[in-house]
Amino acid sequence: MQHLAILFFATFSAAFMASAAPGLLNVNAAKESVEKGKANGFIFGLGVSTIVMVQAFIAVFISKYLYNHPETIDWLQKIALFVFAFFAIFFFTKAKIGKTKPIKVAPIKKRRSFFKGMFLSAVNMLAIPFFSGLNAMWNASGWIKFKTGDILAFVLAAGCGTFAIMYLYVVYFNKLETKTNRFSKNSNYILSALMLVLLVITIFRILYT
Repeated sequence: MQHLAILFFATFSAAFMASAAPGLLNVNAAKESVEKGKANGFIFGLGVSTIVMVQAFIAVFISKYLYNHPETIDWLQKIALFVFAFFAIFFFTKAKIGKTKPIKVAPIKKRRSFFKGMFLSAVNMLAIPFFSGLNAMWNASGWIKFKTGDILAFVLAAGCGTFAIMYLYVVYFNKLETKTNRFSKNSNYILSALMLVLLVITIFRILYT
């Protein structure tokens, strides 16, 4: 049981820190919160975390494959280039179109936020390589084996760590929005800029690693 606690804490911390920097998922969680209400932000985070757990589960079983076939990661990075470029253009265009429209909380069904979170999390091409690498590292440290309890702890910790950072983004930006509406007005520009940064980082990784 002790090694399961260590495994859970280590994976939770890794997932939390990996999601801490502003990115497509956590900024969208904040955006859902300020535009559609705090509950929608939380539901969005649950959708993201659900897919993260699926990705972590898949990562457990393909970690050895990715280790032996690094070219697969190269292909995922190349696909990610198109994903980041698409979202950079998408959010910039959306910001331009919605620039003159007033921001208000809309009575949108929560399941939309849930499925939106699932979709955006699913197009994150680098999640599986990340959790595969993490799994390989934990395996080398003797913290995880291919046993049901270990896999369950790893998957749950990945989802919980991701949701924890989503929760903090939702709460913080919801409180910030009560003082100023700058974030809701500029959120699409912020997301577009973030996608450009991720695009540049991915290009750098492909060229120099």
